[in-house]
Amino acid sequence: MAWFGEREVRPKGEAEAVQTVGGSWNEVSRLAPARWSCAPREVVRRTKGKFPSDDGPGVEARSVPERAGSTPVAAAYTTSNNGNEEASVGMPRVSVVIPAINEARNLPHVLADLPADVFEVVLVDGRSTDGTAEVARAHYPAVRIVGQSGRGKGDALASGFAAARGDIIVMLDADGSADPAEIPRFVDALKGGADFAKGSRFVDGGGSSDITILRSVGNRFLVGLVNVLYRTEYSDLCYGYNAFWSRCLQRINVDCNGFEVETLINIRVAKARLRVTEVPSFERDRLFGESNLRTFRDGFRVLRTILRERFRQPAVIEAANAPAGIQ
Repeated sequence: MAWFGEREVRPKGEAEAVQTVGGSWNEVSRLAPARWSCAPREVVRRTKGKFPSDDGPGVEARSVPERAGSTPVAAAYTTSNNGNEEASVGMPRVSVVIPAINEARNLPHVLADLPADVFEVVLVDGRSTDGTAEVARAHYPAVRIVGQSGRGKGDALASGFAAARGDIIVMLDADGSADPAEIPRFVDALKGGADFAKGSRFVDGGGSSDITILRSVGNRFLVGLVNVLYRTEYSDLCYGYNAFWSRCLQRINVDCNGFEVETLINIRVAKARLRVTEVPSFERDRLFGESNLRTFRDGFRVLRTILRERFRQPAVIEAANAPAGIQ
């Protein structure tokens, strides 16, 4: 029997598997790293040189001490008179923001695996035509449905962030590729002192059964470029499973539309000198349907974002605009 985080021994030629949070087994891509301990990794900023920051030009890079581990998350909530859950004293309220467009087949599985103690679920419906909002309400009656004023994942997340009322905001994809049972890891990292808990498939305990050779090479190139330009030590870049304290929204305001949103956030987190902890995460295959991600098109959007943000004039980032509407 293999314990959590261990690889399952299989006959030669078959894909390996790893047991993830929640006890499920996932096929492991041969491109995934062969390390499976589950301790969060503190991202230590390089201490040599200067780089543009939203606090002003040429801010000296700071080093963040590495943290060995973190304590388990314990959450307790009570129900208020208006039916909303409220966190007990000292316990952060967790808002889960899910951007979705035509994900009616996947949402029942995603919503069913959410921890019972989340404060709220904010679903941003990108004008779905398959009954996504209705399915979400049927499987999670307390869900808050947010409308999009524009199009794209970046715009959807901006709308969801503005609508979220919790102390912690978790970004979660609607296609089933991210395991909702990993949310306590992210909350744990934030409670342990991080401002931003960054999911990574390429640290100890992370992995992927979905990543292709092309995406892996592209991600490595882009994350290397960000590390050079912004004096960071990220291990992953184009991955959308992240969490942060809502007080950080003013510093990482999302003002892009597409899949470059994760890169934009990671860069602005670095420029704002927020404390980052990388959290191991396993990326699973999409359950149903096809992804809207286009490797070359979105890869060039990411590259453009990296270069644009590098030479962007430092300025305090304003808070996101209010969402189009909440139902």
